[in-house]
Amino acid sequence: MAKAVVVRATGGPEALEFTDVEAKSPGAGELLVDVAAAGVNFIDCYHREGRYPLPLPLPFGIGLEGTGRVSAVGPDVSGFAVGDRVAWAQALGSYAEQAVVPAAGAVPVPDGVDDDTAGALLLQGLTAHYLVTSTYPVQRGDVVLVHAAAGGVGLLLVQLAKARGARVIGTVSTPEKEALARGAGADEVIRYDEVADFAPVVRELTGGVGVAAVYDGVGRTTFDGSLASLRPRGVLALFGGAGGAVPPFDPQRLNEAGSVFLTRPSLGAHVATREELEWRAGELFAAVADGSLRVRVGGRYPLAEARRAHEDLEGRRTTGKLLLVP
Repeated sequence: MAKAVVVRATGGPEALEFTDVEAKSPGAGELLVDVAAAGVNFIDCYHREGRYPLPLPLPFGIGLEGTGRVSAVGPDVSGFAVGDRVAWAQALGSYAEQAVVPAAGAVPVPDGVDDDTAGALLLQGLTAHYLVTSTYPVQRGDVVLVHAAAGGVGLLLVQLAKARGARVIGTVSTPEKEALARGAGADEVIRYDEVADFAPVVRELTGGVGVAAVYDGVGRTTFDGSLASLRPRGVLALFGGAGGAVPPFDPQRLNEAGSVFLTRPSLGAHVATREELEWRAGELFAAVADGSLRVRVGGRYPLAEARRAHEDLEGRRTTGKLLLVP
């Protein structure tokens, strides 16, 4: 028997059950991994609630991201061996002592990258990478707006956008988070707790022009202001809904905002091939290794305390990335 976190009925953080599960074995194309650290992400909360992207069959093991050491290799797997350190971002059931991971979605962890960093980087790092390289490819001199700039994705977005030559405006909710966003390189920071509407501040900071892109993982509470912050033909990348789902709206608003673009990208569509996954992960690990990308672990929780991790994440009491440690 091994320990894992299971959802038997969808709901709030109380739906997370730390329990014994049957020992696992890898099937064709799979790896069995002894988990060293599992990443906690907002998509896990959506899965727990049964609202995103579709309800999962009950019961299910929760968590998509982690890192650890391969303990068994299934049939038809090449390129991995027992003892290898790997990380992954899309293997359901990662809140566990052992996880079965598709080999096609696992990447080797380079020497010199510790377990906490590897466990904290991949899902949010790949998200930040595709946002600044593919969804709206940031160019030198662009001005971009990053919401929740002290969160896990936000801190990485700020750094990656700055590395591509952007001027970055971040939004945060507390003095501590402002300091973190500025430390990551944000040029200006707008505090939700100090202004009722961030869009006029963005306009003022950009001389009335607006920003080239808004990277918005918050959703409902920021959507209107995000549209109002864009320059003509700017891009609103709505990549999450931490503040709730955006209600249906009239597409004519995109015209009125200046022929702007709205997209709802997903990680899966941006690592659809092995080559793309390796490219994105390779650039992230290289940036960590050379010191140009810093990964902040904002909290480490025992696996048994997954409920508390979700409560803290949804209560906006965290910065950076949260990890569960078996």
